[in-house]
Amino acid sequence: MNFFKTKQRTPPDLVRGLRDTIPKLESGPPGTETRRKNLQQIKAILYGDGDPLPELVAQLAQETYNTDLLYHLVLNIARFDFESRKDVVQIFNNLLRRQIGSRLPTVEYISAKHDIIFAALAGYENEEIALNTGMILKEMLRHEQLCKVLLYSEQFYMFPHHIENTTFGVSCDAFANLKETLTRHKPMVADYLDKNYERFFASFTTLILSNNYVTKRQSLKLLGEILLDRANFNVMTRYIANEGNLKMMMNLLRDKSKNIQFEAFHVFKVFVANPKKPPQIEAILRRNKDKLLVFLKGFHNDKEDEQFSDEKQFLIVQIQSL
Repeated sequence: MNFFKTKQRTPPDLVRGLRDTIPKLESGPPGTETRRKNLQQIKAILYGDGDPLPELVAQLAQETYNTDLLYHLVLNIARFDFESRKDVVQIFNNLLRRQIGSRLPTVEYISAKHDIIFAALAGYENEEIALNTGMILKEMLRHEQLCKVLLYSEQFYMFPHHIENTTFGVSCDAFANLKETLTRHKPMVADYLDKNYERFFASFTTLILSNNYVTKRQSLKLLGEILLDRANFNVMTRYIANEGNLKMMMNLLRDKSKNIQFEAFHVFKVFVANPKKPPQIEAILRRNKDKLLVFLKGFHNDKEDEQFSDEKQFLIVQIQSL
């Protein structure tokens, strides 16, 4: 006979138990074991033994919504120890992927609880938890309605701060989520960029002109992707009609880094290849025609890339004909 057998805790009990302990806990002992066990029991219900029981998962999910557990997990993730933080990410992302027919109940829930998205983004302020909250944010950004909440918020413009003022690993993670925000849901993003063109590019240009090599290179590469995406045709047309943008790319073509030069080339070519160049753009190109021809003829001649060679030759012909 087992005298130590205890009554099995229900999913709502587990959720409420965890929710109630969060404010009282600090990272590490005391309380680490209790909290870890609680998280693992919740995880066991969600993942099951290869086959989770839908009714238990439904009870657990509903209680997480009722108690706002997801918000409190993200907001207080720094209170958890290293292993428990990984459990929090797995629990959050499992619930986020939960589907009933065509519905995604957790996505619907977070759509009305924007603070969860902003708490995940704010995690970049704390290096210890940044990669955990970054994983949660990435999972949320897969869903257009959650991505749209972030994109249309003031907090979206915190990305340059998180990219420029953090350690290398955190900066790269923040940049990856900025890229996810701007490239996954293309028609929605194109509409946003069209409506918020001035503010977006004023902010994004700070990343292109960053003193950090990695940020500068990644931003130029992302700019090229944005401009060359068919969904962003209107945005591209506005961007390549701007003299300041052309001058910036011409300066970056002469950057001391060959990789920066190469990424700048892929944006510069859009200005030159435009068959309907505005007069101010054509005037700059014509004024610098001789210098540009000499420059391009010697530009990255050691690169064994047939497409690049063809594009460079095309630009030379276009500039010659000005």
